[in-house]
Amino acid sequence: MGLRERYDFENLVNEAEKIVLQELETQLKENPDACKCQDCVLDMAAYALNNVKPYYRVSLMGTMYANTVNQSDYGIQIRKAVQEAIKKIQSNRSHD
Repeated sequence: MGLRERYDFENLVNEAEKIVLQELETQLKENPDACKCQDCVLDMAAYALNNVKPYYRVSLMGTMYANTVNQSDYGIQIRKAVQEAIKKIQSNRSHD
């Protein structure tokens, strides 16, 4: 029997994904010239997530703590990673 069958992993969440997607949405609204097709947006999200430290939580307290992260150094790293992702993907789109 594997781990997924024996344990409930539903509460194991990478909060970085949620934070990156929120920041990406904010920055894309501020950048009307950026391509917002599915391929580009997913590439931006993946690029940004690959350039920030994962931020896993498994409890309600972890969720509450994660909600305060935007004002921290981690939040600054997220903003920079998203900004870089938008710039990088826009200059190297996977389509014409």
